[in-house]
Amino acid sequence: MQAGAEAALQVQGLTLRYNDVLALDGASATFPSGSMTAIIGPNGAGKSTFLKSVLGLVEAEGQVSAFGGPVAKVMARIAYVPQRAAVDWSFPVRVIDVVLMGCYRKTGLLGRIDRRMTAHAMAALARVGMQDFARRQIGALSGGQQQRVFLARALAQGADLILLDEPFAGVDAATEAAIIGVLKSLRDGGATIIAVHHDLSTVAAYFDRVLLLNRRTVAEGAVAETFTRTALAQAYGPALILDPAA
Repeated sequence: MQAGAEAALQVQGLTLRYNDVLALDGASATFPSGSMTAIIGPNGAGKSTFLKSVLGLVEAEGQVSAFGGPVAKVMARIAYVPQRAAVDWSFPVRVIDVVLMGCYRKTGLLGRIDRRMTAHAMAALARVGMQDFARRQIGALSGGQQQRVFLARALAQGADLILLDEPFAGVDAATEAAIIGVLKSLRDGGATIIAVHHDLSTVAAYFDRVLLLNRRTVAEGAVAETFTRTALAQAYGPALILDPAA
């Protein structure tokens, strides 16, 4: 982290066991404000578990702080976009209603949704190119469209820290380009983006920082310094063939 830069998220010694399986082993990382970080590592490395532990969705040992304080006290500043596979898409809800969920911390669960809030949600949908689908059932959309809607929900929340679990999984090229464009604009506006990512060939183009995870922190830092053949071999094993500069 650069001198003087505030840490949007700081994680120290995150450890979690599922029965006898060690899912995280003292993982630590610092995510500066206004940065865009890819969490990468092999299958079973604990990447999704890392995000869930940070949010308190699963209970882990260790210390986590966001914007210098407890995560629970700043949840209004944090948005989470889960894996598509973790969502029940059969639930009968419209696209606009999903996006309006991002406003609940402002209105409360029983708060009144007025025209201003609806306009705010529609603007978020427009930003991801989904304004024409506002009245559709969320389950009727394609995978890429569903992912855009969940990103719009995060936009409606106005979060300063956005955590995404495999945002590009199962989406088409146009959706991937649209999502990364929005995420970069958020980063450029001062937001902090952290995303679990699998496509190593796009890491350097999409992100400015990397957390290499394999239950523990293998390496973290700027892409140019961390996304190297040596670090990747430590995380994935020496059989991985990849030229990070390609």
